[in-house]
Amino acid sequence: MSDLTTAILVAANAHHGQVDKARQPYILHPLRVMLAVNSDEERIAAVLHDVVEDTDVTLDELRSKGFGVAVVQAVDALTRRDDEPYVDFIKRARANEIARRVKIADILDNTNPDRVRAAGLGEQHLDRYREALQMLTDAESQS
Repeated sequence: MSDLTTAILVAANAHHGQVDKARQPYILHPLRVMLAVNSDEERIAAVLHDVVEDTDVTLDELRSKGFGVAVVQAVDALTRRDDEPYVDFIKRARANEIARRVKIADILDNTNPDRVRAAGLGEQHLDRYREALQMLTDAESQS
């Protein structure tokens, strides 16, 4: 089984039963993010990007399933810590090339007009996403 297939199965099991703000199966979000990035490592990190933050899966479990150091480090960078200011989280994600690209795709998916309408996101929430996207894309253009 490929690492990507394993990652999809881990994410599907971890997010089983979860729904997003639009009442859609949550797994659809990481799958869309996965499809928006390019390299195998980016795709694996993308489909796993919320499992540590939003489920009981740990970084150690990802390591034990055979995911490489680069993927686990990217997932770690994509995992917001308790009480971590959002801007600090974005700076941490920005510093990791894989995480930066995944986070850009994540924000673009979260700000898709259809999803924004369905989730009822407010302007303050969208402003925070816009600022984060600017920070990430500026760093990406300099790399």
